[in-house]
Amino acid sequence: MSGDGFIGRGWGFPLRTGPTGGIALVERDREIEEAIGLILGTAPGERPMRPEFGCGIHDYVFAPGDGATAGRIAQEVRTSLERWEPRIEVTDVVIAFDAIEEGTLYIDVRYTVRATNDLRNLVFPFYTIPSEEGSSEGSVR
Repeated sequence: MSGDGFIGRGWGFPLRTGPTGGIALVERDREIEEAIGLILGTAPGERPMRPEFGCGIHDYVFAPGDGATAGRIAQEVRTSLERWEPRIEVTDVVIAFDAIEEGTLYIDVRYTVRATNDLRNLVFPFYTIPSEEGSSEGSVR
């Protein structure tokens, strides 16, 4: 099991207790999934000691829900994961708009775990604040 050491084991996020009362640990695929969620959920500048860490998708909270915004978000996700998560290779980032909830889109990150060559995906929900004026006309669904 040569891939075990590379994939690793670490604290669960959000920080929580485990079954024995200590800090909950995650390992293998779960650790990678939580690391991806942490990267996408952190805005650059949010961490004082690592101001560059995170993903710039938070800049698009007030952006229109259209194809151009989806393309920019996909690029931000790809760039951030390539920089901050060396255990994976991002193969695709697909942005899907929710057909019912305006202002909700799903970021489908498709990636390969480098140590095991295992193809996986993770869907990260992202919420925007739709504009009041003509909000349903400019949306891509």
